[in-house]
Amino acid sequence: MGLALIAVLGVVVIVAVSLLAPKVKVAAPLILAVLGIGISVLPGMPPVHVASAVILSGVLPPLLYASSISLPLADLRSNIGSISALAVVLVVVSAFGTGFLLFTLFPDLNLASAIALGAVISPTDAVAATSIGKRLGLPPRLLAVLEGESLVNDASALVLLRTAIATTAGAVSAWQILGTFAYSVVLGVGLGVAIGYLTVFVRARVPDPVLATAISFVVPFAAYLPAETIGASGVLSVVAAGLITGHLGATSFSAPARLSERLNWRTFQFLLENGVFLLMGLELKTIVEGVRHYRLDVPQAILFGLLATAVLIGIRFVVVAAMTAIGRLPRKKPDPEMLGAREGVVLSWSGMRGVVTVAAAQSLPEGIPYREQLVLIAYTVAIVTLVVQGASLPVVIRIAGVKGTPRERQREEFAELIDHIRLKGAERLDDPALAAVSGGELDPAVLERVRGDSERRSDYAREQSAASEGQGPAANEQYAIVRRDILLHERAALVAARNRGGYSSTALARAQEMLDLEEAGLDHSRDGDAAGH
Repeated sequence: MGLALIAVLGVVVIVAVSLLAPKVKVAAPLILAVLGIGISVLPGMPPVHVASAVILSGVLPPLLYASSISLPLADLRSNIGSISALAVVLVVVSAFGTGFLLFTLFPDLNLASAIALGAVISPTDAVAATSIGKRLGLPPRLLAVLEGESLVNDASALVLLRTAIATTAGAVSAWQILGTFAYSVVLGVGLGVAIGYLTVFVRARVPDPVLATAISFVVPFAAYLPAETIGASGVLSVVAAGLITGHLGATSFSAPARLSERLNWRTFQFLLENGVFLLMGLELKTIVEGVRHYRLDVPQAILFGLLATAVLIGIRFVVVAAMTAIGRLPRKKPDPEMLGAREGVVLSWSGMRGVVTVAAAQSLPEGIPYREQLVLIAYTVAIVTLVVQGASLPVVIRIAGVKGTPRERQREEFAELIDHIRLKGAERLDDPALAAVSGGELDPAVLERVRGDSERRSDYAREQSAASEGQGPAANEQYAIVRRDILLHERAALVAARNRGGYSSTALARAQEMLDLEEAGLDHSRDGDAAGH
């Protein structure tokens, strides 16, 4: 009963804060983390502790999967250089940089253990950054880089953490470290791709969208757990499976299945993302009380955490500056959307840490000296970056003068995309083979109605209702067949436009949802007619 009550109260708090956040213009994760800290220090509040394995194996996989299925593969490909620099190079440099700092600060801490904590505090959590960025209208490419970084850098950090912990148990050569890293990455990605293709194949043959969505909840764990068991990167396996699912789902799943999956995963992601930030705050009391004065008390550990935070921020600024400078070098094919110095400042200040940092710190071996202090240092880094950088990020964005695509241009882009797929669908209306699909000679009124629906898609429901008056069942059935065939060709044009690039992920997602809603409406009307007969 106690756990059930806590879960209910947690959901109520998350929803209430999410409703409040836009009014006070503060990202919900920041409010929840601070609120959790406040609750944790209330008199009589019992300590809250969740095992790191629960977070890393139970919460992280679905969070990564939910993010990866909504990230277009084209966005990842077009930003692979920036994402690799941030998710791999920056993580390694940050881990070794902060590791050497901690090695000099702690007299009894060996270098491998210090680098292990450096790996713990290196990966960023883009939830707060992207929520702020979307609200303030950051450029789509900058948001894509932030999301891509957060998907991949957890894998780099956790593999580095695992290797550093193994090093503490014995001598490990540099070649062994590189071999372990390569094995973990390659096998993790390969397994994730295989799981993605397999589950898409299975779900495409499940007609009930509820059952297909239920299967999707198993996918992140089916990708993560086997990978971790064989020593591969479970994080990369989940990300690869999610990217494959999101890429193939546009053509492999039915429209109702896509709509069901989208809504259910949005809800699940919303609760998990916000719940973990609330949990971060609630664990403060437990972490502080766990610190035993082993030649280092709580204030000193917090001070070391602040020093580590400053080093992390400095390293991120240097790496991002180098990355943007390299991006501006002359090249054969100029990139009009490359990240400049202004975007680099925003990207540098978007290095907030999250619950993965706290959970990974708690997975440090018990035998490491200063373990409790190291966990508190990691917690300090996470909270300080989340609250300080997260709260000041809107100011940094305004000072840097970074602006996203104007709303008017967003509407124009969306209209251009809809017009493009409409023209591709209209070509099908002039194809003689369409008569064979519809089962006989085409009724001119049906053709005109289908053509009109493409031109007035925003008013589809009203137009369908008006156009149905005075037409018999045969005409309506032919209309549904022809309209569904046109939607199929429009969807193919949309997928081709997505794969080619040139449109923002926002416009593509809106168009995808619009087509899905219309197709689902056709399926609903067909089922209703069948039930009526």
